[in-house]
Amino acid sequence: MKLYKYNNRCNISGLNIRKYREAAKMSQEQLASSLQLLGLDLTQKAVSRTETGGRVVPDFELCFFAKALQVSVENLLKDE
Repeated sequence: MKLYKYNNRCNISGLNIRKYREAAKMSQEQLASSLQLLGLDLTQKAVSRTETGGRVVPDFELCFFAKALQVSVENLLKDE
């Protein structure tokens, strides 16, 4: 499968995930732990790769990120 990049990134949600994580004063490790408690098995390294755009984010994961960060999926997908 060919991966297409947008602005040299594999996702558009990573920058927003970082923004909302930092606004919530959470570390990447704390976010990974919150995601794991919700049932999504991601590590701190996967969160880091998501935020830097090096990892594709499946649509179902956006729901977990939104719930952990207490924002809407729409907010995570805004291209600013």
